[in-house]
This record gives sequence, C-alpha cells and structure tokens, in this order.
Amino acid sequence: MSSLIEVDSELHLNSIAQSLPPSALLVLYFHAPWAAPCAQMRAVLSALASQYPATSPPSIAFVSVNAEELPDISEEYDVTAVPFVVLIRNATVLESISGSEAAKVRDAVERHAGSAAAAGGAPQSATAATIPPPLSAVPRENGPATATQPPVNANAAAAAPALTPEQSKEALFARLAELVKAAPVMLFMKGTPSAPQCGFSRQLVGILRERSVKYGFFNILADEDVRQGLKEFAEWPTFPQLWVSGELVGGLDIVKEELENDPEFLNAFSVNKSA
Repeated sequence: MSSLIEVDSELHLNSIAQSLPPSALLVLYFHAPWAAPCAQMRAVLSALASQYPATSPPSIAFVSVNAEELPDISEEYDVTAVPFVVLIRNATVLESISGSEAAKVRDAVERHAGSAAAAGGAPQSATAATIPPPLSAVPRENGPATATQPPVNANAAAAAPALTPEQSKEALFARLAELVKAAPVMLFMKGTPSAPQCGFSRQLVGILRERSVKYGFFNILADEDVRQGLKEFAEWPTFPQLWVSGELVGGLDIVKEELENDPEFLNAFSVNKSA
C-alpha cells in the first residue's frame, strides 16, 4: 500500500517527483505544526494513501510538506493557508484545495487518480469507513470591496484615456514607493495581524509583538496589483516582506538573521524604548 511521505527538503521532493512516470498523480499536502486542522487532514490523506497499492512504477504518491520549514515550495504553489492540498500530474497543477474538507479532498483524488477499488485497493466502502469525518474549515477573511468592485463613477472612468503598460507600471511603482514609507516599519503580509493567512506572516507578527514594535501593515491578498508589483519593485519574490524606514529588510528568515546578529535591531521602533 502507498503511504504519506514527509519530505525534508526541496531536493527530496524533486527526487520523488522525478521518479514518477508522467501519468502518475502527485498529491502534495502542506501543513504547519501550529494549525489544528492539519492533524485531521493528515489522518485523511494517510487513510487515502493506504487504499492505493504500491506499484512499480508508482501510479500515485502522497507527499507531506511543512509549509513553514520549506517556504520556497510553499511560495511556488501559492500556499496562503494550511491545510492545503495540490494535485499534480506531469509537472502540471490539476487542482488546489484549501481547508480541511475531507470529502472534497477524497473526491478530488478519486477524480484524478480513480477510486482505490478501481486501482486494485480496498473497496470504496472500506475507504470511506477509514476516513475521519470532515471538519468545518474556517472561512478566509474577505478582502476589501475595493479590490473587486468597479469605480464609483464608471462613466468617468470609461471616458478617461487608457494608460499604456509603461504608465501603469510607473503609477503602480509610485504608489508602492509611498506604501513602503507609510510607517517607519511596514509589514506586507498575507492576511492581517489578527488573522494571518500563512505561518510565515504569523511568525513575523509575533516577532514584532514580542519586541513591542509599532508598525503598519498591508494585506497583499486584498490587492493583486500590490502583491505582484511589490515583487518586482522590491526584487524580492516572496511574502511576508518587512520594510524599515523605506528600505527592504527581507522575509522571515532575513529578519531572524538580523536579530541574531543584532538583538537591538528593532529597538529604535519599540514603544518601550528608553527615552
């Protein structure tokens, strides 16, 4: 029978993916140790994996990825919350599922790989019996309406001349230049400080709170222009991003390194700093 394999590096994942024939299905499960629903989803996927026979060459592989320890893989598949499941065949993403709905994950796997009974495993009734009941996924925080609604004065907007790509980029970069200086310490994150949408953002918020740093934040999930534009503007492809005095510090790992090298790195921005 197949099993859920935990990978410890990008190299490990690549070796598994390269060992699969083009027709095989790769099921990637992203988790984080702090997220309670991940334990439920692990049980779901382990039960599913056990129903598919181990063949040579493999027809399906179930792989578990710690989203926090392997951020490059998480960013590659746009993991914004955990648990998160990605179904891949021949290096192509077939479907992504965010949340802890066991039935939805099981149905997706069976649609793309066939049922366990058809693959020579246990009957479907046995599969269903071993999978825990689904948990109710916590809905993601909705972004502001301005991210999706048309301008209030639609007629005026229509009458205005369209900007060229160069003008649009210039206008966006001018906006980003102002955003990164909106506060002495600016955090561009997935979600909000009260409801982070990824473990990396959650950890960085924790670092700032522990040091009583006064900071501004921007939820990049609410504005796709800022999300994509800031990657090019900063020449930094991942989030969260921490900016200090209008200069990019980097992501979570860089901030941790800065604090290891200089424990007083953020003291100047703490509300508890000495007079």
